[in-house]
Amino acid sequence: MIQQEYERWLACAAEDPDLIPELESIKGNEGEIADRFAVELEFGTAGLRGVIGAGTNRMNIYIVRKATQGLANYLNRTPGEHSVAISFDSRIKSDVFSKAAAEVLAANGIVAHIYPELMPVPALSFATRYLKCDAGIMVTASHNPSKYNGYKAYGPDGCQMTSEAADAVYAEMQATDTFTGVKHIPFAEGLEKGLIRYIGDEVKEELYKNIEAQSVRPGVCANAGLKLVYSPLNGSGNVPVRRVLKDMGVKDITIVPEQEFPDGNFPTCPYPNPEIREALALGLKLVEATGADLMLATDPDADRVGIAVRDHDGSYKLLTGNEVGVLLLDYLCCARIEQGTMPKDPIMVKSLVSTMMADVVAEHYGVRPINVLTGFKYIGEQIHLLEVKGEEKRFVLGFEESYGYLSGTYVRDKDAIVASMLIVEMASWYVSQGTSILERLEHLYETFGWYLNKVESFEFSGLAGMDQMKQIMADLRADGPAAIGGRKVTRVLDYSTHVSRDVATGEVETIDLPAANVLTWQLEGGAQVIVRPSGTEPKIKVYYSTKGASAAESAAAQAACAADMHRLLGR
Repeated sequence: MIQQEYERWLACAAEDPDLIPELESIKGNEGEIADRFAVELEFGTAGLRGVIGAGTNRMNIYIVRKATQGLANYLNRTPGEHSVAISFDSRIKSDVFSKAAAEVLAANGIVAHIYPELMPVPALSFATRYLKCDAGIMVTASHNPSKYNGYKAYGPDGCQMTSEAADAVYAEMQATDTFTGVKHIPFAEGLEKGLIRYIGDEVKEELYKNIEAQSVRPGVCANAGLKLVYSPLNGSGNVPVRRVLKDMGVKDITIVPEQEFPDGNFPTCPYPNPEIREALALGLKLVEATGADLMLATDPDADRVGIAVRDHDGSYKLLTGNEVGVLLLDYLCCARIEQGTMPKDPIMVKSLVSTMMADVVAEHYGVRPINVLTGFKYIGEQIHLLEVKGEEKRFVLGFEESYGYLSGTYVRDKDAIVASMLIVEMASWYVSQGTSILERLEHLYETFGWYLNKVESFEFSGLAGMDQMKQIMADLRADGPAAIGGRKVTRVLDYSTHVSRDVATGEVETIDLPAANVLTWQLEGGAQVIVRPSGTEPKIKVYYSTKGASAAESAAAQAACAADMHRLLGR
């Protein structure tokens, strides 16, 4: 069966000139053929993601067409006219895949609104909403290495697709033959018929207008004299981030030259992830050479941003996603209270694995913290619930520990453009006040406690790996620890059963979130440990949040918690 499918691709996949040579090069190699054809890329809430190449288990125009045919079939279940917004980033073949998707939509009578040049995730989410589309497609693999590409699918609300919709699209895909079941027309024909339409400058201008409206201290950037180094990491953030910063009056920006222009090979950072120091290495050299106040870097699809700030000894310190989230929350709350623009009953939304410090800071300012499952669509869902009631202005900030932030309700995904703008504005404000981002962070730690957040991944490989993970989670639920790291467990939250139980009283509360295989132990002293198996890899992730009177005390508490968790997980 695998060999037959391989032979069929060898006979039918000539439209992509890269595929036939690859297929011919593996002729007779059962292992290589099986790697490409034993399974098909699955379509889920995050769409598709895989290595670029030939076969059903690779990203190529045929798999993109098949996914888009599934989406078209799903949309056409409902009578009437339908439309889809499409964007793409700098990755290898992103432009090719985006046009292939548009060609399939057009052949199915669905209008495809496509950006004429690469634009980031927030631009796709915005266009989907602004053009009142039924869905959105973003061709990207986020921060994966260069050999990957992907296909993110969005609903009409601008959030990544719900599980119900994704399941329906995947069912349509499975019922569609890769070569004979897909309709498509030439891109030029789609343009001529008006079924493919380029997204115009007015949509981008509206996006920039909405982003810049989130500024809480307009004008501060123009007068602060902040020196900035920025790297788009060869991705899609270069034009939009620089445009917005220029509009805000930022004058002294030095771009990392090797990472300025789009390049899907990512030659200077094989893993273009702003969370890791390696990706920021060139920027850090440049920031030291220029003596800049701040460095920031956005990932290829510009939905996440990482920063480095000058430390007290003149070196540069990378801040974590949790630290930047807390800093932005504090900055926005202070400014809005000072200016009298804080809404009534404000809320902050974050993923439940993000720092507990944000909850404490939010409550200090009278902002209600809401914790949701991992995935920015759950933050977008909370915005939607407010929007239904006409109360979207209550939303102050949403963030995840993985460097994703959103202020404003114009999109429903994380936005590195608005985050970059607010980070630079925040840094400019502190410079104008004779202080810095780092000094403000230290003040927050001294005020609210030194919170430390770390994550560990435990791999369970081999055929028995998934069974081991299931057994560990079952054992933890049946006989969980009474203490972790020498701190008593005060509350246990089981997101699979929606039960939150006070250990001392036995009092039970309901967790109003979708079911998820997640366990949380809240500990005395303001610490907590969260255990979550990965849904796609044989890994169990453990998230530690500890608190101490100093950084050293918090680190010691984290180490003690980690020692116990290693024992509980048999590692």
